[in-house]
Amino acid sequence: MRYELYYWPDIPGRGEFVRLALEASGADYVDVARLTGRGKGVAAMTRMMAVDALARPPFAPPFLEAGGIVIAQTANILQYLGPRLGLAPKAEAGRLWAHQLQLTVADFIAEVHDTHHPIAVGLYYHRQKPEARRRTMHFLAERVPKYLGYFETVAAANHGRMVGRRLSYVDLSMFQVIAGMRYAFPTTMSKLEADWPALSALHVRVAAHPGIASYLASKRRIPFNDDGIFRHYPELDR
Repeated sequence: MRYELYYWPDIPGRGEFVRLALEASGADYVDVARLTGRGKGVAAMTRMMAVDALARPPFAPPFLEAGGIVIAQTANILQYLGPRLGLAPKAEAGRLWAHQLQLTVADFIAEVHDTHHPIAVGLYYHRQKPEARRRTMHFLAERVPKYLGYFETVAAANHGRMVGRRLSYVDLSMFQVIAGMRYAFPTTMSKLEADWPALSALHVRVAAHPGIASYLASKRRIPFNDDGIFRHYPELDR
């Protein structure tokens, strides 16, 4: 199976959670929007999103084409890929647990996004700075400890992994969460991360995985930047 991933070519964003799963497993895939040439790249992705192009068109990227099936929504894509790439439990209860955790990750990511866009997605950050500062103050003080404290409890209870004893797509997603939080809120993370030793150790373990280590050292890994979900604005970091 050769997978086609459709996501914006210049930001890690939500697409990175899918890329990590594909890279860790050594899957054969193409990052369609990063291709160059006439009719390729973002143009190809836009065509796939046209309402009349597919019977079941995706609302927004990321989406994955696999054997004629188009799957959208990050957690939904990972639920599909997990068993096929050896990144999810074999038992139904375990797969549902992994999906449940991934949906919680999606909730957290939405709250991260809203720190810099609390009023409207269509407004630039500089047009909502006061609201962003207020939103971020509560996010860092209340929501980050709540979410990462929960994920820490799960990892600590499962011998340092999120699901099962083998690498899972939820482990990969938690790696991206920790990396993103360190980029966006380095001051906060330096103060609080000691409270989450299992997550810190998981981040180290995932980074050392052969497939991920190779990916991180390659040009395929898009650096965090201030156009994505995890953005570093010093005035928002306490």
